[in-house]
Amino acid sequence: MAFTAPVSEQRFVLDTVANIGELAETERFAAATPDVIDAVLEGAAQFAAGEWAPLNRAGDTVGAKWTPDGVVMPDGYRAAYQAYVEGGWGTIGVSEAFGGQGLPFVVQAAVLETLGSANMGFALCPTLTVGAIEAIEHHGTPEQQALYLPKLATGEWTGTMNLTEPQAGSDVGALRATATPRGDGTFSIKGTKIYISFGDHDMADNIVHLVLARTPDAPAGTRGISLFLVPKVRADGSLNDVRVVSIEHKMGLHASPTCVLSFGDHDDCVGELIGPEFGGMRAMFTMMNNARLNVGLQGVQVAEAATQKAVDYAKERVQGARAGAQSAIIEHSDVRRMLLRMKAQTMAARALVYYACGQVDRAGLGDTAAKERLEITTPLAKAHATDLGNEIASIGVQVHGGMGFVEETGAAQFFRDARITPIYEGTNGIQAADLVGRKLSLSNGAAFASLIADMRAEAQHPRLTALVDACESVGRRLQTADADDRQAASYPFLTMLSIATCGWLLERQARADGADAVKQASVAFYLDQIVPEAMGLEAAANAPASQLYALTADAF
Repeated sequence: MAFTAPVSEQRFVLDTVANIGELAETERFAAATPDVIDAVLEGAAQFAAGEWAPLNRAGDTVGAKWTPDGVVMPDGYRAAYQAYVEGGWGTIGVSEAFGGQGLPFVVQAAVLETLGSANMGFALCPTLTVGAIEAIEHHGTPEQQALYLPKLATGEWTGTMNLTEPQAGSDVGALRATATPRGDGTFSIKGTKIYISFGDHDMADNIVHLVLARTPDAPAGTRGISLFLVPKVRADGSLNDVRVVSIEHKMGLHASPTCVLSFGDHDDCVGELIGPEFGGMRAMFTMMNNARLNVGLQGVQVAEAATQKAVDYAKERVQGARAGAQSAIIEHSDVRRMLLRMKAQTMAARALVYYACGQVDRAGLGDTAAKERLEITTPLAKAHATDLGNEIASIGVQVHGGMGFVEETGAAQFFRDARITPIYEGTNGIQAADLVGRKLSLSNGAAFASLIADMRAEAQHPRLTALVDACESVGRRLQTADADDRQAASYPFLTMLSIATCGWLLERQARADGADAVKQASVAFYLDQIVPEAMGLEAAANAPASQLYALTADAF
């Protein structure tokens, strides 16, 4: 199977969900003309199919390798990455002031979707660089921006996020890495960071590490955390004191080296403060919020790739008969059910993530309502889209039957690669906790009420209207519930609200000019079969936390 980017579908969603035409009317995004958007999507599709997709198999079977001299990528990866740099694909969403093209974030997301569907592990490299650019653009000094952003924008240099430590995972406040002033405005960084995606590789000449650490006498917890810029290669050309201790042996994403990094083994790791001292959490969330959307986008990536492979296999695999004649399995009703579910759920995930990305662009233009809408849809996009990526990859294995369990078909790789996405950049349980703990109460509940009102104003299918009503009822109850009951309800409620939001966006697409037969059939399936499933979660979303604590820990 040759990967083919869903360009027409991407363009349709940009038009109907992200309202790209409205963004192009602003001065900031005036360059996002229809012909430019078409050229970007088509060009990315050709590049991904020609350069990145052919390397996907080797990325999985060979993978990144640790050596005493650093991490070595599989054959072909360096050349393919240099082609990405030379093609300017990293510059799409970066400000023109730093050498970028200044196009909307949602267009950059569409390009990343294409790259990740072609080769998900490889696409993690530019995805992490996007986060570093965000942090430096918003919190760096003019000198730091001038030195680092042009190189990061092109991808000539890559970026990382260094948050997690062995004892500090979701509890970021427990981190112990230190940053001691050197007397010249720089800091001596010391500590160990784990789970650092593309923390080392041989595809670029420099890697810019953004590292959370504590200065001397810093307050305990998250209040005492600062963010530091630590380049692999310093401005004078010397190597910084950063060492790759190992890379993880993982279930999937083998093309993405997940590194353990040691900073300052020889007390010669030099870093610069990004933003104010103790401003690390604020700077981190600048990286993290958009990174969460990009992880949601990984759900779309794996869903698209798995669906394409399953459809191709179902058309080719002849087995059994229908209407008295031997047939391919795509003619059997249960396979049709699975494929249509994969199609509909992939469309749902894409709509949800593109919608949230469009709010990033509007928030950047100063739209306060969009900023609040982004706050409430970010946990939905990250959690639900990655849940769907896992569901769709699993169905893809099922469509292949026994051959899906055999590695040579490639269906299993999608299943293995997808499994990390509900875990990193804040587990999906944390996203649900954030939704009920912080986002429901934004502006005294007005942000949630606004989303409900917008959905209710457009929803036409009676089952979708019923689900919106149920989301409103549960959401209002949770706004005044105690902390335990809110947390107990958080995941089923997040799923309900996500499906309602997807249904709203899909129904809008089905009504739009240009909605083809595939769109119409997929949306009808979603509204008739998937939306009602979400109503079954209402009981769980209203159940008391006492059910979860009926057993002692020892009883488990």
